[in-house]
Formats: sequence, C-alpha cells, structure tokens
Amino acid sequence: MLVSLSIRDVVLIERLDLAFAPGLSAFTGETGAGKSILLDSLGLALGARAESGLVRHGASQASVTAEFDPPAGHPARVLLAEQDMAAGDAPLVLRRVLTADGRSRAYVNDQPVSIGLLRRIGDELVEIHGQFESHGLLDASTHLGVLDAFGGLTSARQAVAVAWAGWRAAAAARAEAEASFAKARAEEDSLRQTFEDLAELAPRPGEEAELAEKRAVMMHGEKLLEAMNAAQAALSGRGEVEASLRAAQRALERVAEKAEGRLDGVIAALDRAAVEAAEASGLLERASAGIDLDPRHLEKVEERLFALRSAARKHGCSVDGLAPLKDRLGRQLAELEGGGGDLARLAREEQTARAAYVEQARALSKARLRAAEGLDKAVAAELPPLKLEKARFQTRVSPQDEAAWGGHGLDTVGFEVATNPGSPPGPLGKIASGGELSRFMLALKVVLARISATPTIVFDEVDSGIGGAVAAAVGERLGRLAEDVQVLVVTHSPQVAARGHHHYRVAKREQGGAVFTGVEPLTGEAVREEIARMLSGETITDHARAAAAALMG
Repeated sequence: MLVSLSIRDVVLIERLDLAFAPGLSAFTGETGAGKSILLDSLGLALGARAESGLVRHGASQASVTAEFDPPAGHPARVLLAEQDMAAGDAPLVLRRVLTADGRSRAYVNDQPVSIGLLRRIGDELVEIHGQFESHGLLDASTHLGVLDAFGGLTSARQAVAVAWAGWRAAAAARAEAEASFAKARAEEDSLRQTFEDLAELAPRPGEEAELAEKRAVMMHGEKLLEAMNAAQAALSGRGEVEASLRAAQRALERVAEKAEGRLDGVIAALDRAAVEAAEASGLLERASAGIDLDPRHLEKVEERLFALRSAARKHGCSVDGLAPLKDRLGRQLAELEGGGGDLARLAREEQTARAAYVEQARALSKARLRAAEGLDKAVAAELPPLKLEKARFQTRVSPQDEAAWGGHGLDTVGFEVATNPGSPPGPLGKIASGGELSRFMLALKVVLARISATPTIVFDEVDSGIGGAVAAAVGERLGRLAEDVQVLVVTHSPQVAARGHHHYRVAKREQGGAVFTGVEPLTGEAVREEIARMLSGETITDHARAAAAALMG
C-alpha cells in the first residue's frame, strides 16, 4: 500500500508530507482547492507524463516521493529483481524530479531508473480511476488475465502455455528437417558426388597429425640416422659402455665388505647405469631400424597429407572434420533414398503436439465462458445501486484466428458496456462517461478485489452527478472494497466521505501575497464539521451537524 507521499514545489503546493494507513481515505475540499494537484503529484511519482508547468512558480524544480510496502513476491518487486534492483522486504521509494525547463529524472530506492520502468512499477502499485486514466482495467490487454484470475484458471492457463511451447518446439523441428530435406533434394547430385569423393578418400580422425609427424621424420631421416649411428658407435665401440660399467661394478663388489657400506651407493648407481645403457642401446637400434629413407614412401605420405588438406579447404572444415562430414552426407542421402521417413515422423509429432494444445486450449476457452458469465452476473448486481440500472456489463470472449493463438490460448477477452437500453455494447473506456466510468470501475473492483495484485486504488470523481441513496451506495462499496485493498477517494459527496476511515481536507491559504494548497488530516469532531460543511455549504447549521453525525453512524 501507499505509506507516505512527499511533495515539493508542485503548482500551488510548496511543501507537503502525508502519511497513509490501510482502509478508505477520503479527500474533500472546496472546488478549486487543489485536489487535482494531489493526483497530478502522485501521478508524477508513478511515472506519468511530466510538464514543466507543474513546477511551482519561482522554484527551480519540483519533486514527489511516494513510499510503498508491497508484500514479498509482488509484481513490482519482481520487476525490480529482473533489473538487478531487488529490495528484499524493504519499502519501495519512488521519486520523480522535474526541473523548470521540463527535464525529468526518476529514482527507485535512490537508484536512477528510466521513466518507462518507473511507470511499469507504478502501474503495479496504484490504479487511478478518473475521467482521463487509461491504464489498469481500462487497458484491454489486462482483461484476459483478470478473467482467468477471477475464474481460478491460472493453472489451466499455465498448462496451455506448456502445451503451446511443446507444439512450437515440434513445429520448429519439423520445419528445420523439412528445409534440410528440401535443400538436400535440390543438391542431391552434388551431395552424392561429395559423399563419393569423401568415401574414396576415406579420411580418419587424427590422420593429419600422424602423417605430418611421419613426414617430418622422413624429411630429416638422413641427419637423424647419422646421429643415431654415432650414438650407437659411442655406446658399443671400443671398451663398450655397459661392459665398462659392469667391470667397475664387479671390482667394487669384491671389496665392498671391507668398506663398511661406503661403496653400496656407488655399486647400486653403477648397476642402474649399466641397465639404462643397455636399454638405451636397444631403443637406439630399434629407432634406427624405423627410419625410412625411401623417397617414394615420403612422396606417398606427402600426397596423402596434401590430398586431405585440399579436401578440407574445399569443404570449409578441418581435416578432422572430413570424416563427420562424410557421415552426415551419408545420413542425408539415406533420408533422401528413404523418401523422407524422418520428416513423416516429425510431422506426426507436430500434429500430436498441436492436438494436445488445442484440446487444452478449448477446455480453457469453455472455462473462460463460464467465468465470464459469473463475472457479468456479479458486476450486474453492483450496478443498480450505483445508478447504472439501465447499463449492461459484458465480458466478451472471442475466438482468434490460428495465426493469433499463443500461450494464452485461443481467445481474446474484453470488458464492454452498454449504458443505454438497446445500444450495442462497446469497449469500457470508450462508451462510459467520466462519472459512469468511475462507477463501473468501482463495481468491477468490488467484485475483483480479492484477486487484485494492486494494493492501492484511487478514485477521482466517482460521485460525479449523483447524490442521496446512490452516493450512499458508492460510499458503502468503497468501504467494502477498502477491506481488501487501500482506497483513496477524492469526493464532493458527504455520503462517500462519511464512509472514510481517514479524512483529509484540501484547502487553499494565502501567505505573503501568494496562494498555497495544503492538506490537513482530520479526526473526531473535525471530520463531522467537514461533512456538515459538505451538507450545508458555507454556513454550518446544527441540523447539518446532526445529519453528518447520522451519516458517520
């Protein structure tokens, strides 16, 4: 709900700080006192369009700060979390600054945000119903969600969304396979030739590295062999290294007992050296035997390596990618030869997914029609006491063409009204007049109060053109609505004001030759006096006071 509102230098308001509580808050005052300035100020904090004319004359800038405490998981908190601005359970503070030259800045919890984001957050926190408002329930795009919430259809709608996603995935898989098949069919001769060329080449993964290593060895074969022979000669030449090491080992072993262990390490080292020398000689001999100096063999290796690299360049892949390419082409050709059997399977899967979606979506449509009947009856029961007994409210559930189907189902939903008997119903915001519109909104809100996520609702001119019993009915419904959400009402009706849990009087005052608008919270006798003023006019009579007391109960 709205916790507080601070206004600085907006039109006739120099400085104003208001605190709010749950329930119904009534704002009263003489015509022209500045009640509309309050709504304009709140609208600024909620992201409404700003004009430089709102800055008080003589001030460099205007600012409005609104504090809210929505519950955890509220859509406004979700929006902030999506922007990496999660506030936990802390209050949300929306602030708007407007300079005299028309520039505007927006903040949420003292972090700069775009006006668009501020407006989105504001729309989740407050609904303002007046003659010129076009968001909330007047936005036709919200009607489908409202009806689903009213009818308890959220789970069914989620199931439809899942079925829709499954159908879309199946359709995408079929389309992709179909495009691939068509392309393969158009390029079949080329594909077949490429496959045959690769099959003849028979590339193996890792073959390029093997051939490159082999080629490098063969290209330097003579130098390698010369070095190996020299090493072998050194190991097995005059006085053989192994034989010399063994001779030294035996000589020391004969006297080792007399050395008290001093020669044990030397003897072991000589033994290891002799073993390593023998192993090195054997490895060197085998390595020498593996050197291929035949130039014809080198030529074959180079031909194979260059053929693989040429094929890789031709097909735009690595040499190691040739084998997978050959396999993929083979599968495409097999699919072509099989007449697109995979395509038929994917098409069947798509049709199955479509049928599952349509079945669930049609069930949702039927449930929406039942919910619409219930909503229409509930709203119709609220209209006569609001002096709208000749009006008709209708929830239109209309099927869409298949091209417009989606995760929401098969329908569009719109709230329509007919204000005169015999006239066709039309969109809510276009048919009803300003006063009628506010009362339609009130009727709707009373019915929808328990499923609404908007914690604060503002009504302006809800009592336009009515009085007596009708005004009392409006006040009673506002009070009932305030049991579920916070309600702020700007009213000229004493019957409505008398229902308020909290009362604020808006008035002008003159100071230093300038006029200012102020707001005074009223309690107790002050509330009765204000309602008596609304009943009697400039001169408050005892009769008016008695009538005010009667209205207040």
